Amino acid sequence: MVERTDEQHAQKMKKRQAAQAKIVASKTLEKGLVVVHTGTGKGKTTAALGMAIRAIGHGKKVGIVQFVKGAMATGEKAVFDRFPDLVEFLPMGDGFTWDTQDRAQDIASTRRAWNEVKRMIADPSYAMVVADELNIVLRYDYLPLSDVLEALAAKPAMTHVVITGRNAPEGLIAVADLVTEMGLVKHPFREQGVKAQAGVEF
Repeated sequence: MVERTDEQHAQKMKKRQAAQAKIVASKTLEKGLVVVHTGTGKGKTTAALGMAIRAIGHGKKVGIVQFVKGAMATGEKAVFDRFPDLVEFLPMGDGFTWDTQDRAQDIASTRRAWNEVKRMIADPSYAMVVADELNIVLRYDYLPLSDVLEALAAKPAMTHVVITGRNAPEGLIAVADLVTEMGLVKHPFREQGVKAQAGVEF
C-alpha cells in the first residue's frame, strides 16, 4: 500500500468530490421505484422496513402488508402501530406453509393480502407500499405473477413499491428499478443452533 501525505490525500479527495458532484448533477429524474429485496441471506424485510421508516421520517404515508407472516407478534408492528396517521401495517399471513399445511387456506390468505396491496398501490395517498414476502407466495403459485406485474404497471407515477422474499421471479426482476440480493455468509441458526430472538428476527 502506497502511503500518501495529508496534502496528497486532500488533493485526491478533491478530484473525487468534483467527479462525484458531476455525476450527481446529471441525475435529475424523480419517479416511484419498484424495489426488490431477495436472496438467501437475512435482512430483506429489515431493509424494506428501514425504507418505510425513512419515508415516515419525511411525513410520508406508508402501507405495509405481510404475506406468510402474521401468526406471531413482532417488534416492528409494535413500533409502526405508534404512527397510525402515517402507517397502515397489516400482517395477513398464517405462518410458514409447513406449519399451516393447508394450501387452500394459504391461497385464500394470499388473495386477501394481495387485495390490500392493490388497494394501497392504487391510492396515491400512499407514498410507499411494502409487500413483505410476496416473492414466497409467487414461488408457490398462490398468486399469478401477471397480477403483480399488472398492478405495478398501473401504479401512480410517484408511488414506491418494495417487495421482499427469496426467489424473486425473473419477470419481477425485469420490471424492477432496484434489485438487491442478500447473500448468506453465516447464520447463527444454522451454525450455532441459536434460535430466532426478539429484536433480531422478530
